[in-house]
Amino acid sequence: MIFSFFLSLITLILIRVIHKVLWLPFRIQHMLRSQGITGPPYKIIHGSTKESLRLKQQARDGPMELSHDIFPRVQPSFYSWMKLYGKNFLTWTGPQPHLVITEPELVKEILTNKEGIFQKIKVQGPAKKLVGDGLVMTEGAKWSKLRKLANHAFYAESLKGMIPAMIASVENMLENWRMYEGKEIEVSKEFMVFSSEVISRTAFGSSYLEGKNIFDMLMKLGFLIFKNADKVRPFGIEKIWKTQDDIESDKIEQSLRDSLMVILRKREEKVLTGQADNFGSDFLGSLLRVHHDADKKNRISLDDVIDECKVFFLAGHETTSSLLSWTFLLLAIHTDWQDKARKEVLELFGQENPTAEGLPRLKTASMIINEALRLYGPVASLVRRVARKVRVGKYVLPANMELQISPLALHRNPEIWGEDAHLFKPERFAEGIATATRNNPMAFLPFGYGPRTCVGLNFANNERIFGRIGFAKVHAKTLSILFGTNGHK
Repeated sequence: MIFSFFLSLITLILIRVIHKVLWLPFRIQHMLRSQGITGPPYKIIHGSTKESLRLKQQARDGPMELSHDIFPRVQPSFYSWMKLYGKNFLTWTGPQPHLVITEPELVKEILTNKEGIFQKIKVQGPAKKLVGDGLVMTEGAKWSKLRKLANHAFYAESLKGMIPAMIASVENMLENWRMYEGKEIEVSKEFMVFSSEVISRTAFGSSYLEGKNIFDMLMKLGFLIFKNADKVRPFGIEKIWKTQDDIESDKIEQSLRDSLMVILRKREEKVLTGQADNFGSDFLGSLLRVHHDADKKNRISLDDVIDECKVFFLAGHETTSSLLSWTFLLLAIHTDWQDKARKEVLELFGQENPTAEGLPRLKTASMIINEALRLYGPVASLVRRVARKVRVGKYVLPANMELQISPLALHRNPEIWGEDAHLFKPERFAEGIATATRNNPMAFLPFGYGPRTCVGLNFANNERIFGRIGFAKVHAKTLSILFGTNGHK
């Protein structure tokens, strides 16, 4: 009796495994091949992961030149497979199918869909420790509530109130730079400090040291997740058997939560003790106000508050510091644009601090930033999950397939940007984004598109522009200090 039960159980498990790792993948592969979509062949257990890792290692081992053509190095598998299989191709992570899409018309159909067919992927395992289940990953009514809350925190009037704090952070950064005149500094670290200070001050009303502690933990956690990103592990295995990295990431996650709770409790304590009438008008204040809403139906949980804080700290810090670093490198190489930007800032503001009203008049600075976003955008891939069987363009796609959109590929599409797409040419944006993209909005996706466009877009743009303005008001030789005496280090 017992033997028969276990035999039936083992048989059932085997059938499910065969269905998942053999029948479904080959069925999907056949379904897409019949529609003209091919890709690297599916291999049992690892899918096409081994080939992807081989191409990554090959790219890393190759010589690294000073070039803006980074697509072959950053996404070598996509670059190679596009040349072999076309604009849209099928890849695999274990038995999970991924359709990589670089055709602008299909990208638009996916990103503008409002029926909930193309959803954010459900993050599991170590990655969930980093982003949680907040605005970035959630769907439906919860997403609508969190999105509305974030929109309110970053609407135009709120951003105007953040300008003095942004200016103060820029001035602190420049004061530090002046002490290094004639020496070299690592500019990426300087911008990490700058962006962490801006976010800590404007969105959370906390000190730089509190913010730095949180950023450091987020970076460590992100490193552990990135380190294990290409490892194919059975779902839920970390609950049964933890690696050293799993244990370390658990500790960091708990420390991160504890640090955020200290900031939250400080703000709550001020209201409870009568030191403040409300939770404040910044991002943290908006979150706490809804968390304590008198109507329980409108509330968000404490976990939601923590998740939103983590994501905003991480996204606001990493994307801004990275883009500012790339922008300054571009200006170190292309000194003619450095001179144009500085001249524009001095003509508009002189030695005075910039104003919210004056920012839209910074045409040259906007052109430079847009071109930096095109070449070195903060998002390498946008991922969606197909909720049900659906037609996209001329293709019929099965449920549960993951769709990957590569802004890196779209930003270098020669059919839209020309054969010089790999070159730094801010003049592309002289007549605005629409003209630069030939009225194809999918050609320029630094912050996504559609309903899920980055909610902190305007905040991030202001932060970058102020960073750029701050430099322009310093003598042009500052860049040679930052990047070495030849300006190309």
